Amino acid sequence: MRAPRALLDSVHSAGSVFLGAWSPESVGDYCSGTNHVLPTDGHARAWSGVSVASFQKQITVQELDQQGLRGIGPCAITLARSEGLHAHARAVSLRLELMMAAEP
Repeated sequence: MRAPRALLDSVHSAGSVFLGAWSPESVGDYCSGTNHVLPTDGHARAWSGVSVASFQKQITVQELDQQGLRGIGPCAITLARSEGLHAHARAVSLRLELMMAAEP
């Protein structure tokens, strides 16, 4: 194939893609930086190969301003109550009440 990179966007499930005549899988197995621990049995639809990222800790951060909490807070209250997590619902409703009390 003359332009394998042109088809790369159409690949949606693969453990690893080897582009072109000069990229044999064995190079990926041993020395190009990828690895040989790849998903099998169709699991590439949902999982990637094992890599250094598989062993890194990720920390997510969320930050809302008052406008953001006003917009999403009622939904959070509804969901928390539906799960029986009343303290979670109250953590949001208290903040919304404080905002309303501070409004002129």
